[in-house]
Amino acid sequence: MKKVLLIEDNLDVREMTAEILELENYEVTTAENGKIGIEKAKSFVPDVILCDIMMPEVDGYEVFRELSEDHVTASIPFIFLTAKSEKSDFRKGMTMGADDYLTKPFEAEELFDAIEARLKKSSFLRKEFSRSVQGINEFIQEASKYQELKDLSEDRELNQYKAKDEIFLEGSFAYSLYFIHSGEVKTYKHNENGKEYVTGMFKAGDFIGQLCILGNSGLYTETAVALGNCEVCCIPKKDFTQLLFNNKEVSNKFIGMISNNVLHMQEQLMGMAFDSVRKRAATALLELYDKGLVKDDDLGISISREDFAGLIGTATETAIRVLSSFKDKGLIQLGTSRRIILSDKKQLQQVADFG
Repeated sequence: MKKVLLIEDNLDVREMTAEILELENYEVTTAENGKIGIEKAKSFVPDVILCDIMMPEVDGYEVFRELSEDHVTASIPFIFLTAKSEKSDFRKGMTMGADDYLTKPFEAEELFDAIEARLKKSSFLRKEFSRSVQGINEFIQEASKYQELKDLSEDRELNQYKAKDEIFLEGSFAYSLYFIHSGEVKTYKHNENGKEYVTGMFKAGDFIGQLCILGNSGLYTETAVALGNCEVCCIPKKDFTQLLFNNKEVSNKFIGMISNNVLHMQEQLMGMAFDSVRKRAATALLELYDKGLVKDDDLGISISREDFAGLIGTATETAIRVLSSFKDKGLIQLGTSRRIILSDKKQLQQVADFG
């Protein structure tokens, strides 16, 4: 049973509205003024709040402002009730961030529709989606219903790749965003001299290609290659742009799913500009360890010294010298097939933190 808090100073309106809601099987708590309403919102924690604007002592705007600043009540859908029809009242409430408003007197169906719309939105925004193909499909299906979109593609299938298979190519048209379901992928670019340098190492649960789709050129600005057997899900650019630009709430949710790599890329670029090679190398090794690509035994992936050099933005010979220095100090071991084994993560973290 969904819970509704009704804050209304007019006794007749309050009792009539509460009775209508209870007949529709809502659990209703009422408050006769804004001050009591704030207290009940924090103790009752309703699923939705209906609040009159014009009230003595504490008006509806102040109720909304105070509840918005409390982490317990900030995300509760909030609907203003007002007897006024002036646009300025509506504009002020919506500018503050309220979800909706109803003008009194309202029909029962208007009330139910407003509440159900807000509950539907709240349910979607609060729902957590797993970083898996199933979670991606579920998110797109839910977002499609939420936005009433009819043309998002159906369930996305997994494409199989073997080691060294190219997923997308630098300079080709950026038609899709990719999600790694299993396996590992590296991305790389070529500089003006044609030399390859690694721009990223990715694992299951990561997205790749999103910045290329958003770029002005419409082209992939790097190449993505499978490091071993991989399963990768393709999300067409049309679906990506609709999820990103069609609705603010859906966009925020979607950005939250795909943005970790973007934030990491920004941090990585800052490190390239200002950190020493030792610090960049230590940071890269710890990040690869966190992704499960490098381990503290001989079960991680094989990483060529050229790829590692590209990852930290230095020459291959310099990368080899840094790794040899880490090995001599007991921070790492060099396993079979070019695998790097972390021996002392604590000391590596000190290098990453302080250089």
